Amino acid sequence: MSNTITTTDFNFPNQKSVYRGKVREVYNINDELLVMVATDRLSAFDVVLPKGIPYKGQILNQIATRFMELTEDIVPNWLIATPDPNVAVGHLCEPFKVEMVIRGYLSGHAAREYAAGRRQICGVTMAEGLKENDKFPEPIITPTTKADNGSHDEDISREAILAKGIVSEDDYIVLEKFTRDLFQRGTEIAADRGLILVDTKYEFGKTKEGVIVLIDEIHTPDSSRYFYADGYQERQHKGEEQKQLSKEFVRRWLIENGFQGQDGQQIPEMTDAYIESVSERYIELYENILGEKFVKADIDNIDQRIDKNVLDYLSAKA
Repeated sequence: MSNTITTTDFNFPNQKSVYRGKVREVYNINDELLVMVATDRLSAFDVVLPKGIPYKGQILNQIATRFMELTEDIVPNWLIATPDPNVAVGHLCEPFKVEMVIRGYLSGHAAREYAAGRRQICGVTMAEGLKENDKFPEPIITPTTKADNGSHDEDISREAILAKGIVSEDDYIVLEKFTRDLFQRGTEIAADRGLILVDTKYEFGKTKEGVIVLIDEIHTPDSSRYFYADGYQERQHKGEEQKQLSKEFVRRWLIENGFQGQDGQQIPEMTDAYIESVSERYIELYENILGEKFVKADIDNIDQRIDKNVLDYLSAKA
């Protein structure tokens, strides 16, 4: 199996702390910069799976940084540089404790809730008579709490966010606007590539100057769901599954093998062949959404490569 990076233990100059998320590890440099390393870890149902996926971190990082560049005219973001295929460097921000999920279609978690007979999600009412993967009349925002590693994100309504003081009303209005603007831009870019941006999530933070900016990832297969536009209507009409590019295929594989992240459930065996197939699906999404061939970075000594590239960047910036 190809070399992967599933955990890091770097010690950069002026390093203050390290935050380890589900798939990213974030190094605080002198309370000024964040060095975000995209690992090859794979998570589903808020559980990190036991084996890494070759090139996944590179794919996530390069898609996210490209979309930061493609949206910086409408929403400011934290990004400063990308000194390595797996690394983004940006401004240190105080993250909001919510993830802004926006859905254009009845898919994934929303579809599972709908199938269970629930017609409200995060305080938003969904119309009767919808089929899975139908388009909503207009996109709906369905936030979740931002869980600590190992915990589950929980659906939460706008009203509860404000009532609990998780986000101020003034800030939340900005988050909603940014979320809709980013989704609209992402929808347009996807359409140009023959894709439908089904749903996605955004995370935001505040800079030291109090500016709200987009942080973390954007429009990656870990944070978004895409359908192929060609044949979408025909498949809906026939009640067939949509052809999609997202992490949903991993979730479905886990569900079929008796795992949904619940206590007592065992993660199914991830064979080398299965891991390779997941890697290929991630590469497929990269090439479709960015419209260019994926160039595999050298992963013979991935840890040393990242360490050298980040050190070179930090020393040049000092």
